Amino acid sequence: MSETKPIIEMNNLSRWYGEVLGINRVTATIKPGITGLLGPNGAGKSTLMNLICGLLRPSQGTVRVFGERIWNNPTPLRRLGYCTQYDNFYEDLSAFEFLYSLVSLRGYDKMTTRRLAIQALERVNLQDAMHKRLASFSKGMRQRVKAALALADNPDVLVLDEPLNGLDALGRYEMIDLIKSYGKEGRNVLISSHILHEIETMTDNILMLSNGYLLAEGNVREVRGLLKQHPHEIYLRCDDPRRFAYLLFSQDGILSVEIEPDGESLMARTYDLDSFYQNLNTIVLEHGIHVSLATIADENIQAVFKYLSGNNHG
Repeated sequence: MSETKPIIEMNNLSRWYGEVLGINRVTATIKPGITGLLGPNGAGKSTLMNLICGLLRPSQGTVRVFGERIWNNPTPLRRLGYCTQYDNFYEDLSAFEFLYSLVSLRGYDKMTTRRLAIQALERVNLQDAMHKRLASFSKGMRQRVKAALALADNPDVLVLDEPLNGLDALGRYEMIDLIKSYGKEGRNVLISSHILHEIETMTDNILMLSNGYLLAEGNVREVRGLLKQHPHEIYLRCDDPRRFAYLLFSQDGILSVEIEPDGESLMARTYDLDSFYQNLNTIVLEHGIHVSLATIADENIQAVFKYLSGNNHG
């Protein structure tokens, strides 16, 4: 893991709504770059983001952004942009008028406000629709407007709550590309989603929530490596899968080998990846098996979340 100083620090952070648990005892750090905040609907992602953005007061614990407490503190708030998952627009305004009105509240002069609003709308590919009324916008276009508002003055930290919802395939691709490019500029992005494979296209750094509890944080492959009680799954394609399955299963440390429904590939399970690859090389060389693909099938966000969400919370 990088030793870079954390951007966001949470210590024993909890938030309750009366007797309803939002999040409970979350202690975690978010380092520079793009971080995915993952979990099913109702996991506590929006609550955590609202706490990070200073929109909710912690019931317990603290949140610090750039080393400063975020609650009721305008200094770190100026460095943060937030895109909520909820729509709340002035429907009679155009997209440009909407952005201009809200960006102007941040204290910029008229020329700067106009420039920032136009640049932000161009960045989300709404330049051709910026003078149309928001009431006529589709769900996907409204998502773009919210993203434009969040990044209008190029904040150091961009917080995006389910920004891919409502976008068509092209819109999702463009939004993902925008987020990746923003991270490459040296800024920081925290993005939530319950669609795990989409986060995986942007980053390997994750926070996983379930039922208000933090399940894991860090690099997804490092997290996977800590799950010693779960065997690794290796997907293989070769020219003779039945013979290959027999040869693999005869090796020590192999728990199971299954031929996939396509009849051309197989799935092997083992606790010891190093021994597996050594045995794999031996089989290929000694028996002349041609292996066209060998990849770890469960070293991904979806599999890690599946493993972790099955555990009880202590």
